[in-house]
Amino acid sequence: MQYLNRAAAGFSDELWSQIDEAALDAARQLLTARRFLEVEGPFGVGLTSLELGEESVIETSDDDMAGTVGSRSLSVPMLQQMFQLSIRRLQGHLQLGLPLDLRPAEDAAEAVARREEDVIYHGIPELGLSGLMTVEGRGQVSLGDWSEVEQALHDVLAGVERLDEGGFGGPYVLALSPSRYNALFRRYQGSNMLQLDHLRRLCAGGVLKAPVQGGVLLDPRVGTIKIGQDMHVGFSATDGIYVRLFVSESLVLLLDEPEAICTFDETG
Repeated sequence: MQYLNRAAAGFSDELWSQIDEAALDAARQLLTARRFLEVEGPFGVGLTSLELGEESVIETSDDDMAGTVGSRSLSVPMLQQMFQLSIRRLQGHLQLGLPLDLRPAEDAAEAVARREEDVIYHGIPELGLSGLMTVEGRGQVSLGDWSEVEQALHDVLAGVERLDEGGFGGPYVLALSPSRYNALFRRYQGSNMLQLDHLRRLCAGGVLKAPVQGGVLLDPRVGTIKIGQDMHVGFSATDGIYVRLFVSESLVLLLDEPEAICTFDETG
């Protein structure tokens, strides 16, 4: 992984391990889509695009002009966040055994994780990339008032019926906005069962809190997360005061079955 330039930093393997552990542990706390979608890779930082479908041959009626062979492709974006560590504090840790504050590494990894979640759920329109919440061909259901105890089940069942009619029988995954997820911690009248427990029986693939508006119900056959470079920390430069580092990764969501998605839209 020479492109990460880690040897130039002069860090020991033990120090790199500390930085990596802090960064990756922080990122894992925020990543939800990887919990229910298939993940393939890493294939390497050189994966900049994925070809889609079969190659097409475009013929021309002009005998003096050659035909054309081509295919569509999907961009694999790279996500990156810079951060810095104090050289004095690094030396205090290495020479004097003082505690090393790795919050800058954690903050950078969290920024990359939040961007990954945004890419998976909402896509990158500027690159022609769709997400789970935005892809064309998905089903859509409007959400009602979940302060009414039965409404949450009613709405999710409507989504389940949409997917089931399309031939997608689950196990379903339900990702909800924080406000909708938190609303499920109510008990049915005369029962000890939480709404959340009830929905988990219906959505055996899991019910998660995610960075979305409303929510999304899906069959995991919907697609795959393709990883080029998985999340790593690299070295950029030093200015005598700070060591400048970065957290980066590259990935894309390959959607095979948009019909396996039903989004829940806020009506208000």
